[in-house]
Amino acid sequence: MDNRGKRQAASLFGGMGFYIALLVCAVAAGVVGYYALLSNEAKPQEDQALTVDSQEDAGGSVAVDVPEEEPARPVISEKPVVVETPRLVDTGEAEASAPAEDVSAPPAEEPLEVVSPVMGEAVAVFSVDALTYDATLGDWRTHDGLDIQASAGTAVAAAAAGTVLSVAEDGLLGTTVVIDHHNGYVTTYASLQPETKVLAGDEVKAGTVIGAVGNTSLSEAGLGAHLHFAVSKDGVPVDPAEFLE
Repeated sequence: MDNRGKRQAASLFGGMGFYIALLVCAVAAGVVGYYALLSNEAKPQEDQALTVDSQEDAGGSVAVDVPEEEPARPVISEKPVVVETPRLVDTGEAEASAPAEDVSAPPAEEPLEVVSPVMGEAVAVFSVDALTYDATLGDWRTHDGLDIQASAGTAVAAAAAGTVLSVAEDGLLGTTVVIDHHNGYVTTYASLQPETKVLAGDEVKAGTVIGAVGNTSLSEAGLGAHLHFAVSKDGVPVDPAEFLE
């Protein structure tokens, strides 16, 4: 009776022990799996870093997100910059050199030796501000020269030294010689005889004979033989009488 009961009890506990062991194993497996899952979720960045490193070692390209750059700021100030005019500072040191020449003052004109181009009587004077009667043309007009009456063939001289600019036949004034005196003054000799003593480009002195009195001026033919003498300064007519004086 006792031996039989012991065999039945051993058989009962032997069958239950198998199921208890199986349950314990299942619980242990669940616990291990739970902690393993938690461990994997806690290290996603580390696994990603390992993946990137392995790809870089394999020579593959890696896509990297680059943060957007901040917009460039202008280096030029929006406010206007005021630039002051430089001022000379007196250092108190006197220069030993001679004072500088005043360049603002015009250079002094060299005096000209002036002679009368011909001896005779003035029959028409200089008049550019008022009209004078022209007996030849029968009208009133200005007169930019001085008409000196003299016998035909009387020698006409250069009033001052200079260079002959031109020798030409003027439609109104007849045979005309123009001389440049190189200081702004230019003299004109008209109504000369056709044969002159100078050519364009000749250098003359005061008193050099350039031609002879004639009556070749059509606009002044009523005056007879005479010299029409005109003077200009920097292109502006001036009174020949003042130039001769």
